[in-house]
Amino acid sequence: MKPKAVNVLERYDLEVLRTWKVRGAVLCDTDKGLFILKEFSGSMEKVLLQDAFLTFLKQQGFLQAEELYRNKDGELLTKDAEGCGYIVKTFAEGRECSSGSGRDALADGLCAIRVLARLHRLSREFTKSSGIALGQKLPMLQEFEKHNRELKKVRRFLKEKGQKNDFEHCLLQHYDLFLEQALFVSKQLEAEEIGTGNVILCHGDFQYHNVLFCEGNVRIINFEKCVWDDGSKDIYHFSRKMLEKSDWQSEAGEALFGAYEKELELTPVSGRQLYYRFSYPEKFWKIVNYYYNRGKAFIPDKNREKLEILLGQEEKRSAFIRNVIGKRFSIRTD
Repeated sequence: MKPKAVNVLERYDLEVLRTWKVRGAVLCDTDKGLFILKEFSGSMEKVLLQDAFLTFLKQQGFLQAEELYRNKDGELLTKDAEGCGYIVKTFAEGRECSSGSGRDALADGLCAIRVLARLHRLSREFTKSSGIALGQKLPMLQEFEKHNRELKKVRRFLKEKGQKNDFEHCLLQHYDLFLEQALFVSKQLEAEEIGTGNVILCHGDFQYHNVLFCEGNVRIINFEKCVWDDGSKDIYHFSRKMLEKSDWQSEAGEALFGAYEKELELTPVSGRQLYYRFSYPEKFWKIVNYYYNRGKAFIPDKNREKLEILLGQEEKRSAFIRNVIGKRFSIRTD
């Protein structure tokens, strides 16, 4: 966030009492309560969609999501002198959803995923009234194909690189295993031709830091990455993190899926999409992506640590896919 970004607040009907920096944004204490100023690099179409969805949720009585605040000209997006766009949203103080492996973290997760299910139920209604036109390919397949191209590119880079450090040697040693997984999952998904009938407007970034517990109430924030996709996208992103922290305990996964289905039943199509999402080696892609797109002169020890954890959990992840996802949704995994 640029130091002069707070000047944008002058274009809002708010008396700003004080401001302070938070993760990627500026929190503002005003005469009308707490608001958050955040840079927005998306299109006007995206911010209009976000506002329409959040407004719809409020109209339906879902008061656990943030709201966008318009400036004095009635605009959702405010640009500074340099042309950078900003949005202002309502904010409520609270603690982030726990992401650890203990009982408290699981309790938080069960509460959050039930709220997600209620959000998805309303999103189905919103989607019906939107009349969206979907492309021929599943959003998930397009995402996987993009990741696969990057994985192939980085593999070529590593093979051609002369002097390699310990992390790069380790990465290359295990690269083919995960690349083969990625290509196999994409090939299976394309051959199966799963329909797109369950597409809704997903949160797009439903993770623990976007779920706040505010005096006993759950609040969902940061809808900037909302996207048309199957609801399994949100379920997967939230549950994968918790499952990694719990070392892929079957009980944790069953509890999370069960909590969601108490509010909204998962269709067979969503179940199969969950299977493919969990089967795709996204964590490996994330490690590769971080390595390739950051400076390679110095590679943090954290990278090696994440890779070692991934390798150590691979058998348990496979067992989870087979024993929980496969059995729950009657999917052959052999």
